[in-house]
Amino acid sequence: MNFLAHLLLSGSPAATPDYEDLVIGNFAAEAVRGRAALEAYPATVQCGIRLHRFIDSFTDQHPVVRRTTARLREAGLGKWAGVVSDVGFDHLLARDFAEFHPEEPLPQFAQRQYQLLHQRRHELPERLQEMLHYMRQHDWLTGYAHPEGLHRALLGLSRRVPAAAVLATGAAAFLAELPAYEADFAEFWPELRAGVAKLVTTAAPIF
Repeated sequence: MNFLAHLLLSGSPAATPDYEDLVIGNFAAEAVRGRAALEAYPATVQCGIRLHRFIDSFTDQHPVVRRTTARLREAGLGKWAGVVSDVGFDHLLARDFAEFHPEEPLPQFAQRQYQLLHQRRHELPERLQEMLHYMRQHDWLTGYAHPEGLHRALLGLSRRVPAAAVLATGAAAFLAELPAYEADFAEFWPELRAGVAKLVTTAAPIF
């Protein structure tokens, strides 16, 4: 899953202990590699990093997502199929945000996340601080709701990563078989949320 899903799965200010630390860790995890880098953070932020890793592992191993990525590989995305799946699922989550998170409109949720991340940006790895600037400036989280936002996100990745030029075609490939991916996401998302809820409520070893 991509940025929007990770942030949403961090919980809520009212119901989640150490919520802000979980958000910071979940976001920072994009650039935290290895045990030493993990342990440089306070324990509650480490929980957010571990949550991010759990979400990624759960997603990559899920049979529905494997079905999604197989279809995208056949569409020509090759090893980048997982990236298109992640961003494409964020598009569907943003597009139907009121269905999946009726407690708060997407624009309000997005601005709340930007504010929190910006206030604590000094805790983020340097490259994420720079990325956060552009994320806020161009409102990526809300932009995901539109096909143009999906295209911009994947086009940007294709330009930043020399070997990933094929990602420029990712939005078209995803949208070409949209009903199939909508069905995949509708099946997968409740299971991901349930997996995260179980992790948090049982204080599993990953935490």
